[in-house]
Amino acid sequence: MIPLSHFLILGAILFAISVAGIFINRKNMIILLMCIELMLLAVNLNFIAFSHYLGDMAGQVFVFFILTVAAAEAAIGLAILITVFRNRRTINVQELDQMKG
Repeated sequence: MIPLSHFLILGAILFAISVAGIFINRKNMIILLMCIELMLLAVNLNFIAFSHYLGDMAGQVFVFFILTVAAAEAAIGLAILITVFRNRRTINVQELDQMKG
């Protein structure tokens, strides 16, 4: 049996990679969306690990809600990204200043 600490360390590593990806890459919108998804999956891993460790199903049910929201966020985010790319011909975040006030 794998101890809880291994799952928590893996979740922390995944979360740190996603935060580093967000801070290092501020240009490509697709990579930013992937880093956000990786961050949500790291949190889900921790929820499932604690749920299994404590013998409570609440964490696993909560993961289903997070996955549903993440799927909707990915679909809407990609749709917005495609629309922006068609209009501006770029997905560089620094060049997307159309909504600046």
